[in-house]
Amino acid sequence: MAVEHTFSIIKPDATERNLTGGVNAMIEGAGLRIVAQKRIQMTRPQAEAFYAVHKTRPFFGELVDFMISAPVVVQVLEGEGAVAKYREVMGATNPAEAAEGTIRKAFAKSIGENSVHGSDSAENAQIEIAQFFSGNEIVG
Repeated sequence: MAVEHTFSIIKPDATERNLTGGVNAMIEGAGLRIVAQKRIQMTRPQAEAFYAVHKTRPFFGELVDFMISAPVVVQVLEGEGAVAKYREVMGATNPAEAAEGTIRKAFAKSIGENSVHGSDSAENAQIEIAQFFSGNEIVG
């Protein structure tokens, strides 16, 4: 399996509860390296662009409002099979269905406030990373 990058967001529900360190510990415990990380206040245009794939869905406005409600931590993770590995450590979107030992089981408040986002493919990871990081910010 190849070493690859994936993109992560620690969402407002987690940053508001000071869970960044706990989430990072779970990421690193799964064998992934955090090779770029910054805390930002996402703007409405950034959130709308990031979630543009959901623009026609009824929850789009609520999702954008949530993502700009408090700071988030955007990250680039690196490791063998990083996309699949991070999706596994995140757990199911619904924390009630998430496996024990996953980020969402440990920290998510609900389906909507599910603490983290992770890329769903290597291709999307590249697109998502480019929205928040320049190449010289990714070190490792």
